[in-house]
Amino acid sequence: MIKDYPEDQRPRERMIQDGPKSLSNHELLAILLRTGSKEESVLQLANKLLVNFEGLRLLKDASIEEITDTKGIGKVKAVQLMAAVELGRRIHRLQYEDRYVIRSPEDAANFVMEDMRFLSQEHFVCLYLNTKNQVLHQQTVFIGSLNASIVHPREVFKEAFRRSAASFICIHNHPSGDPAPSREDIDVTKRLSECGKLIGIELLDHLIIGDQKFISLKEKGYV
Repeated sequence: MIKDYPEDQRPRERMIQDGPKSLSNHELLAILLRTGSKEESVLQLANKLLVNFEGLRLLKDASIEEITDTKGIGKVKAVQLMAAVELGRRIHRLQYEDRYVIRSPEDAANFVMEDMRFLSQEHFVCLYLNTKNQVLHQQTVFIGSLNASIVHPREVFKEAFRRSAASFICIHNHPSGDPAPSREDIDVTKRLSECGKLIGIELLDHLIIGDQKFISLKEKGYV
């Protein structure tokens, strides 16, 4: 049990003394879970949870039912974990609420990376910008394999008109984690770029998001 650990090895005491960065993932989870079960300490329970979900990557999107499938974790503990994950998401987005400005491909990639790099399907997203390159709106236009005949300019520019956007950036993810562009990616980019020039709402870039990496089709010369 946790009370059998020396005080300087208990997660809560270590956080107070050394700060949260000194703790491992399973120690942070143990603090959220608070107590273990009759058979396991809270540290063992936290470690088992990470093993069952292969780390934080799958745990962050788990449902209450999936979390409570781990023996020793009931609905109360599952709700506490889900609340902590959601708070983390909201805190991560706080920096963007005051009209995030995009000055480079890296700025656009950073804006969506955490939301898009783990998606199991391709999501085609547009960021609509004003004349100062501030983000007015983020819209998921299409979900599924990218195809020039499916990602229709009408859907992309309809939202641009609604938001009075001066320009836009297209972003989509590759669930494989490899952001290398396909022929379809390039075709869609060229089609939207040509339409944007005719309408007067410029396509600034098309980013492909992988796992913690991205490719800018503008930098590749396709925009």
